[in-house]
Amino acid sequence: MSANDPLLYREPTPLAVPPVTLEGETVRLAPLEMSHAPALAAVLEPGIFEHFNVVLSTLGDVEAYIADTLAAAERGVERPFVILEKETGTPVGSTRYLDIQRKHRTLEIGSTWLARRVWRSRVNTECKYLLLRHAFEDLKVMRVQLKTDRRNARSRAAIERIGGRFEGILRHHMLVRGGVVRDTAFYGFIDSEWPEAKARLEAMLAGR
Repeated sequence: MSANDPLLYREPTPLAVPPVTLEGETVRLAPLEMSHAPALAAVLEPGIFEHFNVVLSTLGDVEAYIADTLAAAERGVERPFVILEKETGTPVGSTRYLDIQRKHRTLEIGSTWLARRVWRSRVNTECKYLLLRHAFEDLKVMRVQLKTDRRNARSRAAIERIGGRFEGILRHHMLVRGGVVRDTAFYGFIDSEWPEAKARLEAMLAGR
């Protein structure tokens, strides 16, 4: 095969992303339900959604947020999770698979938000590990994308720390928070890179 020959993917069947619970050492990712809304509303704090395209500040906001993603899940384009502290079962945030491309076997990890008390802990790293492992090893995806506001230095550093490859800036990508123009930084993992990324994440989680 020459460098100009097209690649043939080993899993040409359409991608299916059913509900699943993912177990880590300190977190559990469970299917998000409307019943989680009050506990998630209880951990809302100013600043959590500084770079989001929506700002959640009330129980009603959280209920609308959950309703939107559950509707997207029904259409097969998202799969949302609640992030639970494994020891207590307490919700500390939410994350999801989104932009699920069934024909092309790709998806995105995003819309991740966490209570401030678990910032700079292993929670976000473990969530990304569980989601990436499930995507590549169980769902057999070809590519996983992550994106964030160009100005969100904390989020960009976190993605780069776990091995996401910077792929570029999409300028004037969207309008957020009442008309603010957002440029978006895109990162990605592909299936051939997963073994190296997995080892990196496991070393991080082991404290090495």
